[in-house]
Amino acid sequence: MDSEDSLQTHVWRIDACEYARHEARRGRRFAFPELDPRLTALVVIDMVPFHVSDSAHCRAIVPNINLIAEALRAAGGVVAWVTPASTTPTPREIEFFGRSIAEIYSSSGGSGPIHTRLWPGMIAHSVDLFVEKSAFSAFFPDRCVLPKLLAQRNIDTVLITGTVTNVCCESSARDAATVGFRVIMVADARCDQDHNAALHTIYRSFGDVRPIEDVLEMLAPTT
Repeated sequence: MDSEDSLQTHVWRIDACEYARHEARRGRRFAFPELDPRLTALVVIDMVPFHVSDSAHCRAIVPNINLIAEALRAAGGVVAWVTPASTTPTPREIEFFGRSIAEIYSSSGGSGPIHTRLWPGMIAHSVDLFVEKSAFSAFFPDRCVLPKLLAQRNIDTVLITGTVTNVCCESSARDAATVGFRVIMVADARCDQDHNAALHTIYRSFGDVRPIEDVLEMLAPTT
């Protein structure tokens, strides 16, 4: 495991040419410059020991996630914790990953009540949502109840963070945009080129990419 001294956040960026592309198309840098916290959910993907324990990047974003979660709850929004469901590996997964790795992944979310499966540093509240997903994406049809629960609460905007940026977070962001949610990916939430490639894709076609300072400012009460 990496030492606590080696914790590090991503050196994230969006290329200037991508900002310029959207500014030319829509007249502004960000698609969603404002949000209503009461219609917003923070969706925290796969912050479980399997993914977090050996990753300095994952452990480094824990305080940021907790900070956004606290601010959103205070503003009347929803916090949703998403963990992998325990499943039996499919034939495709066994063929693709190999049986031993497929079986490890199938139990990566742990067992027991969902709130007990989170990385110990995560600060969850009883009012939060706790759901499992049986696919990479938390918004893929019939593989997670999260979209239904958010619809019941009239949520129209999702802030996506967690791990891994270019797999489950990106998959969730793509599908959330497809089913109609306003998507904001929290940028400072593997290696930087993979992280930034995913952010580039989201910003280009599916949603905004904002640092935590921007998100907290958007959640702050207006006078």
